[in-house]
Amino acid sequence: MTWEGADVGDRAGREWRATIAAAQAGDRHALEELVAGWLPLVYNVVGRALNGHADVDDVVQETMLRAVGNLGSLRDPDSFRSWLMAIAMRQIRDRARRRATRQLDESAAREATDFAELTVLRLQLEGQRREVAEAVRWLDDEDRQLLSLWWLEVAGELTRRDLAAAVGISRQHAAVRVQRMKERLETSRGIVRALDGACPALRELTGRWDGRPDSVWRKRLARHIRGCAYCGDARTSVVPAERLLVGIALVPVPAGFTLSLALGGKTAAAATSVGWSAKVLGILAKPAVAVTAAATVVAGGAYVVTQTPGTPPPHAAVTPTAASTHRPPPPSASPTPSPSPSVSPSVAKQKTELYGSVVDAVDKAPDPDTPPGALPHRPASGVTSTGGAHAVMNHRGDSVTLTGQGYVLVRWQISPQYRSGGLVMPAWTGLKGKLFHVASGGGRRMDDHVSDTDRSATGMGDSTVGYAVPQAGTQQMWQNEYFYLDGGVTLTVNERGADYGLSVFPTTWDAVEKDVTAGPDQGVRRYGLVRDTGRDDTPVPQYVTRATPADPATVAQRSRV
Repeated sequence: MTWEGADVGDRAGREWRATIAAAQAGDRHALEELVAGWLPLVYNVVGRALNGHADVDDVVQETMLRAVGNLGSLRDPDSFRSWLMAIAMRQIRDRARRRATRQLDESAAREATDFAELTVLRLQLEGQRREVAEAVRWLDDEDRQLLSLWWLEVAGELTRRDLAAAVGISRQHAAVRVQRMKERLETSRGIVRALDGACPALRELTGRWDGRPDSVWRKRLARHIRGCAYCGDARTSVVPAERLLVGIALVPVPAGFTLSLALGGKTAAAATSVGWSAKVLGILAKPAVAVTAAATVVAGGAYVVTQTPGTPPPHAAVTPTAASTHRPPPPSASPTPSPSPSVSPSVAKQKTELYGSVVDAVDKAPDPDTPPGALPHRPASGVTSTGGAHAVMNHRGDSVTLTGQGYVLVRWQISPQYRSGGLVMPAWTGLKGKLFHVASGGGRRMDDHVSDTDRSATGMGDSTVGYAVPQAGTQQMWQNEYFYLDGGVTLTVNERGADYGLSVFPTTWDAVEKDVTAGPDQGVRRYGLVRDTGRDDTPVPQYVTRATPADPATVAQRSRV
């Protein structure tokens, strides 16, 4: 449902006029078609305005219920889209007012899907398009509501007239509001870029940040960026957001989404009292089943998305277990290795250089003030990734396939505030050729302390929210882990229990060397660690195999490659 040009609204009206008129006249098939055709647009507006909050499904449902229930009052079918968007925005604002007067259910908020993340994953956005999607998290509610409409305007789904009507302001006033919102969006894009970088001062500044975007941290980070030569260094030209969003697709409605049109729990009498027409009531009462646009309208009017066309199946829900809610005791003041520590295999002298003879193992944290050894310079013709320049993987089953010759960065993001407990490590499968673990960096190991006031707080968690706990014998991960690939391999997230995510970037020797040689004098916690010997006795990562098992989580901690 994408249209281009200034007459987008007129063409949309002509396309849907007959369907709307038929639905108003009591045609059940037309009503089903109307719901199937417009639900994705409503889902995108609401989802982006609320950034995937747990209330999204309820607001989408209420919007569609009100639209169906008041369809008979719509006099001009050509204005259906503006009318529908105005209903959606009223429901969004009503939800915001209700939220202000009651305490949010935080457990429900944690279980909700981040719509920015969903946009990146479902639409496979890369580069600056991904940056725009992630920048939405940093906007205030009012800006995000306006952006939810403007995003679809520049994508070709709405007109400026639709936007202004939905917000209830003139087109002139809308232009002013949109311009101000775009300025704050550009500030937020700068924050996303800076957080993806390696500025030592920024890492120190964000040491106490809990990872949740808000207006206080937006202002704090923006102030840092304005005065920082590193973060303010625009080495790549920034494309205006409106150019990046032209023609972008809608985020598909997730499979399993249920829209109950069975009077929304109303009795027939109650529904009639709030304006539901007899014809609409008659349609919803018919015990018929129809399938339209990969969705089913079942008896009683329940609309269920059975599978979004052209998208992978949704990630399975994780059932809470004892492991996922376990909170181990806080670590000691100095990070200690797991049981049975051994000397880092990267520096141990080996009798053989047979590839795969050295596998990562538990190792001690090096002295923070000790610079790393020299990083061997291996040949690199380039690595390609199915996830593009920046693959973001946050759910169990997310994977990226890497092929070629060169360096790869895997950046960890551990989120025990959402779910602590046992951490199931990602796995490398289908290895062809060679894969080495060459360095660790990012300025810290994830078990380093991150707070001067809470000695229990590390990158793995704290005594309040609990900790992410890797399996015994697993090598402690650093913020940035670097690998060298000569061949092909697939990396899969096996998230069960503790919540974590990975960002995967093809990178360069220069970038690895710059990261690991940044030390405490540059504002980071510790120097990086070089593991590469330049030979085949460089360690291979744990959880790697040449096989392609049905469940990557079954890959052994020490595989033979």
